[in-house]
Amino acid sequence: EKAVAVGGTRKITSYGRQVTEMFTQELVDAGCIIVSGLALGVDAVAHKATLDAGGKTIAVLGCGIDCCYPSTNSRLYDDIIAKGGAIVSEYGLGVPPNQGSFPSRNRIIAGLSQGVLVTEGAVDSGSLITAKDAFENNRPVFAVPGPITSTLSKGPYELIQKGGRLVTNAHQILDALGMSAKAQKRKSATMIGDTEEEQAIIDLLVEQEMEFDEIVKKTKIPSSQIGGILSLMEMKGMVKVSDGVFCLV
Repeated sequence: EKAVAVGGTRKITSYGRQVTEMFTQELVDAGCIIVSGLALGVDAVAHKATLDAGGKTIAVLGCGIDCCYPSTNSRLYDDIIAKGGAIVSEYGLGVPPNQGSFPSRNRIIAGLSQGVLVTEGAVDSGSLITAKDAFENNRPVFAVPGPITSTLSKGPYELIQKGGRLVTNAHQILDALGMSAKAQKRKSATMIGDTEEEQAIIDLLVEQEMEFDEIVKKTKIPSSQIGGILSLMEMKGMVKVSDGVFCLV
């Protein structure tokens, strides 16, 4: 297991929510622990997506561990503990948050993680502080590109300019961390195809994600047929494709 920090803006957009959920779920499916700061926006979405996917998540607070801040995330706070995650802080019990405690806790988020992913954020986003700490400690930083017209895309683009790795799917993060992208969801393991060809594809993708050519090679089904089968399976909600890589849903 490896830990990946996921962070970004508190003022999350629908695009930011979508990519945060997508990346988080794929990382959890590969066995990653997700680390974040329990803040509103990207942090909360990453924690919740982890729990929804059956994974473990660590929340690093800028206050004592007995203080849930913001209070609107109290249910999420309880769920993290109930589902085997952890609440972490360097502050004593009862210590309230202050203006400097959040930037300070970001170094702990980076320190607990083998890599840092920023999905959406402005240039003054606190997640860029986390990324800066990761850079200084030779940990890889990953950034998701967004619409160039959005101010909340400027943070990831700045990280890319500074040496962060542009990523469009979690497979690229897993490769950088030396992990295989294995599909580990129980429902994928019990999925049954409607035809022998569909079942052959399911049996392959249960073990790992694959590109089109690799599926053709291993199933020995002509590429002209595989294309139609995969399209039909995608419409049925059985598989999905990201950047040319297929995996079970």
